Amino acid sequence: MADKNITTQTRLGFIGLGHLGSRIARRLLIAGFPMTVYNRNRDKTKALEELGAAVAPDPRKLADRVDVVLSCVPDRAAVESIYFGPAGVLRTAQPGTLIIEMSTVAPETSRRLYDAARDFGISVLDVAVSGSTVAAETGALTLLGGGDLGLFETSTPIFSAIAKQWFYMGPSGSGVAMKLVVNTLLGLGMQAVAEAVALGSKLGLPREALFDTLAKTAVVSPVQAAKLATAKQNDYAPQFPVRLMDKDFRLILAAAAQVELSMPATERAAAINFAEAAVGGDEDFSAVIRRMEQAA
Repeated sequence: MADKNITTQTRLGFIGLGHLGSRIARRLLIAGFPMTVYNRNRDKTKALEELGAAVAPDPRKLADRVDVVLSCVPDRAAVESIYFGPAGVLRTAQPGTLIIEMSTVAPETSRRLYDAARDFGISVLDVAVSGSTVAAETGALTLLGGGDLGLFETSTPIFSAIAKQWFYMGPSGSGVAMKLVVNTLLGLGMQAVAEAVALGSKLGLPREALFDTLAKTAVVSPVQAAKLATAKQNDYAPQFPVRLMDKDFRLILAAAAQVELSMPATERAAAINFAEAAVGGDEDFSAVIRRMEQAA
């Protein structure tokens, strides 16, 4: 597959049907790609099966029937479980298969997969995903890619079905590295909003006016404005669960430690996010707004 063009006739396999993965896979299926899916919880495959996707009993059976394997799983342990070992995808996929790994993991995890796959004649792109579940549903994600530039460009038909924009960042690991940069601002920004709300509350500002006015100021991004609108209603239904933001904070700080970079604001925001994840891990990461409100 690595030396062929990707079209809507290219057979795709998708592993990991969580908050983002299920929506990405659905868009690819609707776009016309032949699709085989796998998820550890078989119940999550039913909606896609009804749309025409085949369901594989395990990752290795998925890998031997597709041209491109995409995966979007929670963490390094899940990536390693899928790809490495005697029953992993790397040992069952055909030479020439392309892997598009979309999980948020450390850059070294992506580079390890890239190097290991090369020994089997398999190509790997790390294509990190930036965007909420709403963006995934509407095909408005931002993709951040690392790996071979030619393969990244060849994969445009896949990207165009799920994203509004995609950027090539450099060699293997560069896509997920950029995702950590982006999510540094995401996590810090939400903590800043939470603290601003808490200050307004302490100063006696009416809650509704505080939320509505803050959302319309130039210093608040569209993402933060949307979070303020839902937080005003005490709605913390997960678009990006706080437990995943906690995982990303840990990856960010681990990467910073490796390069001996001090990130004091990030460290403090991570600590508050961790405290919230410990009690409401499946709520949206904007739940730190409620935590700061209650502290006020």
